[in-house]
Amino acid sequence: MADRKRLLVVGVGSIGERHLRCFQATGRVELSICELNDNLRETIADQYGIEKKYADFDSALAEPHDCAVIATPAHLHIEMSQQAVQAGLDIFIEKPLSTNFEGIKELQSLLQESQRKAAVAYVYRAHPALTAMKEALESGKFGKPVQLVVISGQHFPTYRPAYRDIYYNSRETGGGAVQDALTHSMNAGEYLLGPVDALVADFSHQVLEGVDVEDTVHVITRQGNVLGNFSLNQHQAANESMITVICERGMLRFEFQKSWYRWITEPETEWQVGHQETLERDTLFQRQASAFLDYLEGLCPALCSLADGAQTLAVNLSILNSVDQRSWIETADYLSS
Repeated sequence: MADRKRLLVVGVGSIGERHLRCFQATGRVELSICELNDNLRETIADQYGIEKKYADFDSALAEPHDCAVIATPAHLHIEMSQQAVQAGLDIFIEKPLSTNFEGIKELQSLLQESQRKAAVAYVYRAHPALTAMKEALESGKFGKPVQLVVISGQHFPTYRPAYRDIYYNSRETGGGAVQDALTHSMNAGEYLLGPVDALVADFSHQVLEGVDVEDTVHVITRQGNVLGNFSLNQHQAANESMITVICERGMLRFEFQKSWYRWITEPETEWQVGHQETLERDTLFQRQASAFLDYLEGLCPALCSLADGAQTLAVNLSILNSVDQRSWIETADYLSS
């Protein structure tokens, strides 16, 4: 019990509650929560047996904690992370890192000066099949990657029925298909094949009722010598997410809903299963939570570092800018600004 981390979860809406539940399942933390909404704070505290609960962030930071999960709307992430680091906490920031680059360099400096640690919650990186596929790509067996094709879709009203009433309905708070969902695909693509150098994009609001933000997105990318193609919508009937990497001597495909990756090297032959594992609803988030705690203990690097999160933020902003300008955008322009 003495070596448990004192973890503060800031914001216990949908994703905050999930982080709370999954960190609790590790048995490695003593949990407290901070939530402005009185009814939600009391409901979550009762449901999960949380004794320490705070109605405002300053009061929470005045009490001793070791680390914090920042699960508030994206436009608040950086300022709250800075406050947490100044209070001596390590931080785990929900994706996306932010909605702009304001304050990120200052946060990086604070982390370095205080020797605190930070990671960003891109949960695909905790998927064992995607990790196994990355290892296979890096083994050289399939030769150099040359093309990346990512296809995702989901019926948002079924899986996120409150989308009209939460941060999703405004880009300024991290809403819209690019920042809310496509960012997972972009980060996973960068995890596999390195950073996106340049892109051109198109998107539109096509179907979702009650919001004006985009719900359908297409992006063409350059990642070194790899040509990428990403598509996503948040209104189709099928729930699917598939990442295909075509290499010089074969191809590999990750399918999220089937929890596997497969590979094939010769025409008219059968796909071979490279890794398949049955996962429960919270398994990835529990693995992500354990990985963050391992990172704090110096046992492994962060699954997604602050620098990785900043790179994907640059991709998010480049997509939005590309549609506004109707042109190709260099992602490095954001990282160097």
